[in-house]
Amino acid sequence: MAADVNNRIPEDESRVSPQNGHQTPGSGRWMYRGVWTLVMVAAVPLLAFGIKYYQDSRLFRRHEESVRALGAEGLFLFSSLDTDHDLYLSPEEFKPIAEKLTGISPPVDLEEEVIHDPNGETLTLAATMQPLLLNSMTKSKDGFLGVSHSSLSGLRSWKSPVVPSSSFSASQFRVFLPPKNKAEVGDAWWLIPSELNIFTGYLPNNRYHPPTPKGKEVFIHSLLGMFHPRPFVKSRFAPQGTVACIRASNDFYYDIVFRIHAEFQLNDVPDFPFWFTPGQFTGNVVLSKDASHVRHFHLHVPNDRSLNVDMEWLYGASESSNMEVDIGYLPQLELQSTGPSTPSIITDEEGNIIDSRDGATEPIQFIFEDIHWTSEISQQEAARRMEVTLYPFKKVPYLKFSEAFERAEAEKKLVHSILLWGALDDQSCSGRTLRETVLESSPVLALLNQSFISSWSLVKELENMQADEQNSVLSEKARLHLENYNFPVEMMVALPNGTIVHHINANYFLDMTAMKPEEEGAAFSFSSGFEDPSTSTYINFLKEGLEKAKEYLAQ
Repeated sequence: MAADVNNRIPEDESRVSPQNGHQTPGSGRWMYRGVWTLVMVAAVPLLAFGIKYYQDSRLFRRHEESVRALGAEGLFLFSSLDTDHDLYLSPEEFKPIAEKLTGISPPVDLEEEVIHDPNGETLTLAATMQPLLLNSMTKSKDGFLGVSHSSLSGLRSWKSPVVPSSSFSASQFRVFLPPKNKAEVGDAWWLIPSELNIFTGYLPNNRYHPPTPKGKEVFIHSLLGMFHPRPFVKSRFAPQGTVACIRASNDFYYDIVFRIHAEFQLNDVPDFPFWFTPGQFTGNVVLSKDASHVRHFHLHVPNDRSLNVDMEWLYGASESSNMEVDIGYLPQLELQSTGPSTPSIITDEEGNIIDSRDGATEPIQFIFEDIHWTSEISQQEAARRMEVTLYPFKKVPYLKFSEAFERAEAEKKLVHSILLWGALDDQSCSGRTLRETVLESSPVLALLNQSFISSWSLVKELENMQADEQNSVLSEKARLHLENYNFPVEMMVALPNGTIVHHINANYFLDMTAMKPEEEGAAFSFSSGFEDPSTSTYINFLKEGLEKAKEYLAQ
């Protein structure tokens, strides 16, 4: 102990004063700590850089191994599933492929079917219909393409709704109420979620009877079942399901707009399947926030376009059988409430029945107060929000043909124009692949927003526009588009005066993007890092249009 004490350095001799340079108590220990702190501060970024370098090197080696094992196209599919970009697929990431290969989807946790209140209010809906105009079918009139009467038998016999009128409990409309986190005006949500995407593909065609509906599907199935006995609440192609949006609200009521993507199977055995797919069902419901009262309900297939229904039918019973496709015009398919929901009995404050509706007496007369909304958006804005929910490519505004060229003239931009057989933003579509891939790609969205005014048009509508002698300027622009159109979809870049400076057919575009990068003439390259070939090809198409426009303007 004595030796230890004698050998210890006195504290007053181990420090240096900052003022005079002499040691002061503890100064050496503080200097040591300061140097160590500086070393640690300098080491942290070096250590982080080292870890980052190691991770990047490991990821790069894994990427090279993946390219060797899968090739560029295989890696593209793999990367599409690899959402966290770690070059490993978790069970959750692999689920779309598993569901596609097995054909089995995990059960969806949907709400249970609403229990009806026998003493609650009821709402009567009337169904009306004007059958498809057969002469509006583009390709498949009798004697053309070998279409037989048996193929169209279900279509020809469907002349009126199977249930012209039906009563529903007001509580059943509870399915339209928003979830707790979507209670503000303008909020949009999936009422029935879509389970399909570009990777899962589509549901099989060789079916006659819809699957048993579950949860919220049950009521939607009941509504569509008034039109035809075989409604499929979820369409074969994405986006399927139902989206809703709060258009208006006050303390007691909601006005909720909705959009349904569903279809009907018109044929039954022994005829081969015939799919009847309206572009969309849309409508609105005004109901109390507790779903005890429904003021108004309306559901219909929009008929403001010259073609609004897609039809597909098989020439055989298997999925691999030949399939024919056509499109046509449906003047009316509509459900409308005959009045607000009403109770079947009226009771006094003590619960005694003072009036009832038993079918043998005059209906109970009610007077309903007017609804004044404290917050609301327009019908058009609500529809736009549902569209963006269904179709991410609609983050870019797509204007009507005439409006697009007017805007392009005002803003000195080019028009990105798509001309197609069926609508681009509903289920009567000939451009599904286009809208589900390149048009919703972030780089393409950015370029379109920056340099173009976008528009899409039906061939039928531009043909009518071309024939309009009252508007020669618009007629000429339509003619220029039609001259450059080839079936089924043509993408164009046009000057504000309608001159087409660049265009590409969708089938040719798909062929280009299907080419392997090493093939001669391939329009994309993986040399600068992995890149979606469809996106890079479409961006090149748009940029070439910008360059060619300079040549036209310089003339």
